[in-house]
Amino acid sequence: MGVAERYGPAVMERLPRVGCVLAAGGRWWWIVPSQSDIGVNWPAAAVYATGAVPAGPPLRRRTGREDGGPRVVHSPDDGVPYTHPLLLHIAVCAVAGISPAWPREDRRSGS
Repeated sequence: MGVAERYGPAVMERLPRVGCVLAAGGRWWWIVPSQSDIGVNWPAAAVYATGAVPAGPPLRRRTGREDGGPRVVHSPDDGVPYTHPLLLHIAVCAVAGISPAWPREDRRSGS
């Protein structure tokens, strides 16, 4: 899940625990568990992308890469790359100045 780079530090400071954060393409990207878009309405300030797979040894903070690849902004001490998606959602909403929202269930559909 990514936000514009200018919002990255403000989002990060609102989180009690931060997983791996990468910077690329003018955005800061947080690694969240797969399907973190289910049941969450990410605000317009966020971009949810699928298909990233953490692999290899834990990432270390770097100032940049010569090949133009992503820069590591934060690497967690515990080695767990994921940031909790609901806490991240709340932090992004706070920075965007909107209230968190989740899809409403259609209560007429059988439950």
